[in-house]
Amino acid sequence: MDATQDQLVQQSRGKEVVYDSRSNEDNSITNHNNNKNKKLYLPKLKHLIKWLRITTYIFFILVGQTIATLLGRLYFDKGGNSKWMATFVQSAGFPIIIPFKFFSSSPTSLHLSISKLTSIYFAFGLLSTGTNLMYSYGLVYLPVSTYSLLCASQLAFNAVTSFFINSKKLTGLVINSVVILTISACLLGINADDEGDASNNIAKGKYIIGFLCTLGASAMYSLMSSLVEYYFEKVIKEKSYGAVQSMQIYPAIVTTCACVVGLFGSGEWRTLKEEIRDYKTGTVPYVMTLTFTAITWQVFSIGYLGLIFEVSSLFSNVIGTVGLPLVPIFAVVFFHDKMNGVKVISMVLAMWGFISYIYQHYLDNIEAQKARKHNGGENLALC
Repeated sequence: MDATQDQLVQQSRGKEVVYDSRSNEDNSITNHNNNKNKKLYLPKLKHLIKWLRITTYIFFILVGQTIATLLGRLYFDKGGNSKWMATFVQSAGFPIIIPFKFFSSSPTSLHLSISKLTSIYFAFGLLSTGTNLMYSYGLVYLPVSTYSLLCASQLAFNAVTSFFINSKKLTGLVINSVVILTISACLLGINADDEGDASNNIAKGKYIIGFLCTLGASAMYSLMSSLVEYYFEKVIKEKSYGAVQSMQIYPAIVTTCACVVGLFGSGEWRTLKEEIRDYKTGTVPYVMTLTFTAITWQVFSIGYLGLIFEVSSLFSNVIGTVGLPLVPIFAVVFFHDKMNGVKVISMVLAMWGFISYIYQHYLDNIEAQKARKHNGGENLALC
């Protein structure tokens, strides 16, 4: 009987031990899951806020670029002649951003000296001046539909500059997009004889100048986009909205001052009084056209810099390309631009190149998420 009782006691003790062990394991697993859920809560909220910012920047790019381009063409279509004035308004709207600067602080002064920051902003301002001036020549010498389709070539240029400056990969889809966008631009170049006719009041020589200036501006725009991304990632290494505002305001000051110098140096200021008087729709519409052009370019600039800051220069250019097909459609309606077969094919090719970029970005996003999960990362990001 004693032996039997001892066995029962030992068995019961074993069961207690087993039970306690499992209970502790269950409790530890529960606590671990609870801690894990607590850790995941804030990153998910942060991820949602980031997507909200990115969506807002995309909206600013699409709306700002479309309206600003159409208003820029309206200025020339109704009697405006000054290329420097058209360039001036692309940066002169920066004062509307200054009040928001007081609500955010840019810590870039903690990392860089004033002289170095001044040199960087001055260089970006001069690059922007040359880019905007060439865009103005393209806009005055080309139908707005042709101009917008040519601007899609900036995506191809940006693929090259991102590869050398930002170490982006040149995959098969990216190379496919570059080739397609190049063919699209070449088609518009071959179409010069049809575009440079009396119905558009564009001489063939001016069409070629506008064509080359637009391509040159697209190349410089892409170079500047990659350099801005490099500035955010490698120079200041700071994630703040103040840094974005500084990159928008200070180079714009340099660009605006350079445009004023160009306006007086070229002698175009002498014709402004006559231009205002002879503007087809009157003085008030003249002023309003330039004013809203300046405002919408600043809206575009906020979205453009914001996407470079949040994602990459390549993605910012991709979103800009989305809005380009909208401009030719509005141009046909409001400016009676011809939409011939060559332009239709060019638009289709441009959209094809854009879709290739988007799909490659989607694949990169999936690969990045898998890599983070493999490394035990819990935060999800766009790129």
